[in-house]
Amino acid sequence: MKSILSIYWHVSLICTLGCSGNSDDSGKYLQQTPPAAVPEIFAPNLISREGELEFGSVFSADGTEFFYAVDRDGKAEIRYTRLENDGWSTPSTLITHDLYSHNDPFLSPAEDELYYISNRPLKDGEGKKDYDIWYSVRENTGWSAPIHAGPEINSEGNEYYVSFTEDGTLYFSSNRGAEAGREHDYDIYASSRKQGVFQQPVRLSDSVNTPAYEADVFVAPDASYLIFCSVRQDGLGEGDLYISFKNERGDWAQAKNMRELISSEHHELCPFVTRDGKYFLYTSNQDIYWVDATVLQRYR
Repeated sequence: MKSILSIYWHVSLICTLGCSGNSDDSGKYLQQTPPAAVPEIFAPNLISREGELEFGSVFSADGTEFFYAVDRDGKAEIRYTRLENDGWSTPSTLITHDLYSHNDPFLSPAEDELYYISNRPLKDGEGKKDYDIWYSVRENTGWSAPIHAGPEINSEGNEYYVSFTEDGTLYFSSNRGAEAGREHDYDIYASSRKQGVFQQPVRLSDSVNTPAYEADVFVAPDASYLIFCSVRQDGLGEGDLYISFKNERGDWAQAKNMRELISSEHHELCPFVTRDGKYFLYTSNQDIYWVDATVLQRYR
């Protein structure tokens, strides 16, 4: 039997076929004109700006808050804008540091925590380390200082890019299992959360993971599909986006390259689908792009 979330998700996708431009979206999504089936640069000259490299991005569930990361001279910072009474606020820097990067923001299901990756040390003064998963807690006056997500999910290797299912299961990538000399071998893992503690991560099946690079995973809230970046021999560029749907047995089907519509000779990464299922955002050629999310169904 399909879950209520699964039914909701498919209804949302059907709605997008006839609900584009719905007045309920008035003011949301930075008041940008909704895209069609051809990807477009998202918010040019405001979010996607020449001379800057934009990475992961995430909208709040109601489409009125937007978090994204920008690399400036090799150091990433997280920026933020929100819908106010008189329009969207000027994007401002939310999390930054003079020495360390903070990248790839993602909201927890309750949106009371903001997750990201950083190469900051566990203790001040220790110098840069591998990338770990960190988070900040939403407070009345803003967001807390960075909190390390703990040794249950962080390792001696790098942890990259996070996303959540509705039940709080965390998906991310890591090269913790890579052999010496093959540090580029990242795999995708999932970790459930029980009583506030992340559990031992489980590596996803070989229908998703290969001896190549798999990272930057986005998982649907109902865990019906996931999208990730991979560097494989069948790729078109530096890194392509792949998609895998759950089959009738509840297993991940063989991942497919999102060629023709999404993948290109550029590096595609940092996928994200808005909570209403309407828009698919990702980074390509140093800018954030978006497209009508109904294109995902073409890969089933």
